[in-house]
Amino acid sequence: MNLEKNIKDVIAQQLENGIVENLIAEQLKQGVSKALEDLFASYGGEARKVIENKLKSVIVPYLETYDYSEYITKLDHVLVETIKEASFDNRKLLDNFKNLMIEEKEKTMKLSDLFEKWKEYVAKKVETDGLEIEFDDGPEYEAVEVSVQVERNEDRSWSSFEYATIFFECERDEDLNYEIPISLYKRDKEWDINYRTSNELKSLKYLNEFEILLMRLSQNGVKLDLDIEWEEDEVTPDEEPEATFS
Repeated sequence: MNLEKNIKDVIAQQLENGIVENLIAEQLKQGVSKALEDLFASYGGEARKVIENKLKSVIVPYLETYDYSEYITKLDHVLVETIKEASFDNRKLLDNFKNLMIEEKEKTMKLSDLFEKWKEYVAKKVETDGLEIEFDDGPEYEAVEVSVQVERNEDRSWSSFEYATIFFECERDEDLNYEIPISLYKRDKEWDINYRTSNELKSLKYLNEFEILLMRLSQNGVKLDLDIEWEEDEVTPDEEPEATFS
């Protein structure tokens, strides 16, 4: 009987000291803490989504409308000064980076205009060894034949997209040839340029000016208007023949 009484006394004393209330409070605290952790910390937490959406609705429009021209001018100045002091390899990398960061003002480009850009590149870079020298308007190398052609992929009726490839070809110098994948969402009128190259920064120093142009058009989301799908032309090399005396 004394043992039972002692047990009852201990229980009564603990109840009077609030042990049950403390345990309930502790468990409630842990439960609420765990619930909040799951709500905020989990990747798909509802509270996190609400907060993210609210932040995006305020921050993103502000960032989109902010005038960054002052900072772009400063960045351009820093790059120019850095390029002047860099070694040749690094100067090429920085120069390409600077040109890649130029913002395209026009959101649509005609294929005929892109063809002209490529022809300018061909005129600068075409291999002239073995070309005849003409004297009609002063000594110059004979023109080389170039062409542009769009080849459309076989279309599937159920697909929302159409795909094609643009081929720039120079018969004289195959190193100047390019194939550029493009795609069209069938509800749109202009095509997307899907030109890709290595994403590594160090690869920039190996890219030529036409590749930089293609990358810039692609990353700026410039659309392509296929105003032509096939055309041939001739390009006269910019390089002048060395003077010879007989």
